Amino acid sequence: MKKITFLLAAVLFITTAKTNAQDDANRDCSIKYNLFKGDFQSKKYEEAYVNWIYLMDNCKDLSVNIYKYGATLAEDVKKDPALAKRVYEQRLEFFPKQNPAKVHSDYATYLADNKLSSEEEIFSILEKGYSIDPTKMGVKNLYKYFQGVTDRNKDANPQKVFDTYDDVLENVNKKLEGYAVQLKKLSVDTVANKKKIHAYSVNSRALGTVEGGLDAIVSDIAKCENLIPLYNKNFEAHKSDAVWLKRAVSRLFNKECQEDPLYQKLVRAYAEASPSPEAYSFLASVLEDNGDNAGAEEMRQKSFDLETDPLKKAKYKLKFAQSAKSKGQLSKARSLAREAIGLNPNSGRAYLFIASLYASSANSCGSNEFEKRMVYVAALNQAQRAASVDPSISAVAGRYIRSYRANVPSQKVIFTAGVNPGSSHTIKCWIGQTVKVPSK
Repeated sequence: MKKITFLLAAVLFITTAKTNAQDDANRDCSIKYNLFKGDFQSKKYEEAYVNWIYLMDNCKDLSVNIYKYGATLAEDVKKDPALAKRVYEQRLEFFPKQNPAKVHSDYATYLADNKLSSEEEIFSILEKGYSIDPTKMGVKNLYKYFQGVTDRNKDANPQKVFDTYDDVLENVNKKLEGYAVQLKKLSVDTVANKKKIHAYSVNSRALGTVEGGLDAIVSDIAKCENLIPLYNKNFEAHKSDAVWLKRAVSRLFNKECQEDPLYQKLVRAYAEASPSPEAYSFLASVLEDNGDNAGAEEMRQKSFDLETDPLKKAKYKLKFAQSAKSKGQLSKARSLAREAIGLNPNSGRAYLFIASLYASSANSCGSNEFEKRMVYVAALNQAQRAASVDPSISAVAGRYIRSYRANVPSQKVIFTAGVNPGSSHTIKCWIGQTVKVPSK
């Protein structure tokens, strides 16, 4: 009995000792973490570093701030690539659910910038980040990831390339639409709103470059002569798959492959598989091409009426405007574009559309060089408005602005016309808009 009692006492002693040791360790971790955090936030980086190393070795799962702050110490203060690599690896190991897509993206960037890993390993990290949430990845890494997918699949599996392209753009557009919603809410001119507007504008501008960059990568294989056989081959297997049909229709439309009979077959299948506003919008273009203008108008209106999202309704209105333009109904096209702007005041594409309407009418809306060139002033105003309300298309708008600015009347033309710089001028014909005569 005494022996059993002794054994129980020994076990209790060991257990208590272990518990006390663990409590001491936890206490040490908390103390050193608070010291580290305070020194770091006070920018006493050398003092912070000593306690940080202890935390990295002994308190790895205490707080994600060990790695958030530690990345600065490793990369910017100590400039130690091996230590920085350890920060990323431990963070992903001990805090795998704390913004993992962005961490993978940042990790890949760091490895690439410092030439610490092979291209294959970097691509593998980007692949992990993309699989979690592509919208959290940096814009440059979306390019790198898509380039990697293209290089690995363009010959053996082009469908994967197209699927990835579509998936990236869909996620980017969701994010852009989110920024557009926020910008629409931030119309009040306050200091706080100005900061938010600047942040959303910078992010929109960066995301707005994605489509052109990805399109440049995929352009070699995304041609009608490649797309038509691919979609013909896969149609039977996907003729009820709304997502596949939507992507196929969109790609053929954007690459101007509508003349092939496959396009109409895909559109009709898409409308049947997904009787949605977007499907009806595409069906309208097919009906119009077949000479059924009344049916086309009915489908466009149906797509608009079914849609509840004002940003998407704005896009449909702009499609109606484009249809009116193709019929030579320029005034109606402008009215519809203005309705799109009413639904989405940040629709830069609608402003650019109006600008292009004006520019296309320059020769018919004036009786002399001055009057014709003043039409470009109206076009320039619309293009500048587009750039100011929609940062995501700033690069495209910039090209329009440079083109129109080069065509506004020179001071010599203004002088010859006997007009005062800075005065008002009303443009003739359907435009009927009053603009200022350039003063420089």
